Amino acid sequence: MSSVRVWAGAALILVFLAAPAAAQWGDDYFVGDVPYVPTPNAVVEAMLELAGVTKDDVVYDLGCGDGRIIVAAATRHGAHGVGIDLNPKRVKEAKANALEAGVADRVRFLQADLFKADISEATVVTLYLLTSVNNRLKPKLLAELKPDTRVVSHRFDMGDWTPEKKIKVDGRPVYLWRVPEKSAGH
Repeated sequence: MSSVRVWAGAALILVFLAAPAAAQWGDDYFVGDVPYVPTPNAVVEAMLELAGVTKDDVVYDLGCGDGRIIVAAATRHGAHGVGIDLNPKRVKEAKANALEAGVADRVRFLQADLFKADISEATVVTLYLLTSVNNRLKPKLLAELKPDTRVVSHRFDMGDWTPEKKIKVDGRPVYLWRVPEKSAGH
């Protein structure tokens, strides 16, 4: 099967997954490259566990939506976090969720383009983006993140970047990579 057909199939599946979100959240569910589809709480916890998040981590969620991953990282693991999303409605919602959870002092949410944002302080990066977006993001992750930074993705892989570990949570794949040491040529 060609990669174009695989990508088209994945995109079609995501559209069907996003349809209920469109009905629930209105027309602003699709801002940028990826529709807003919340990560189930069981997957959120599995992502944070797979990454080994602790109080010493700074977790960045690229395409953070309602902020649930960052809020969970702060409330359940004591981490600091930064959520980045293009959608101002989602950022406002994420800030309200952090305030309600009592972690607004340990997290922040930015309305920004994840391709342009400074992510260099992250020790963990979480993603729920399409494989095509992950692949466009991969050079930024490898260039800006420190070696050994953990990258965790819900559902979508990074093409030819082989994950260190892959698990399934309620039938959903979750991938873990670690940023390698920089080579002498970089």
